[in-house]
Amino acid sequence: MHDDDLDPEHGRPLSQQLADRLEARILSGELAPHRPVPSETQLAQAYPVSRDTIRRAVRELRARGLVYTVQGKGSYVTPPEDRPQA
Repeated sequence: MHDDDLDPEHGRPLSQQLADRLEARILSGELAPHRPVPSETQLAQAYPVSRDTIRRAVRELRARGLVYTVQGKGSYVTPPEDRPQA
């Protein structure tokens, strides 16, 4: 198991674990503002979880104010100045 693996035995939902991994990539700048979040297909290849789990993770990131979704286009990283203050 490497650092990016999600742990079904962890006790925390896989969608939350995935959202945390993506949040770390956003906050580090690896995923840049106004750039797309990896697609469901890309995330499904990187993490062995269902598309429903991926959708829940993206919804969680939206709730955290870290991504925004454009209907028919996808989800994008919210710029730091537009994110809610912690």
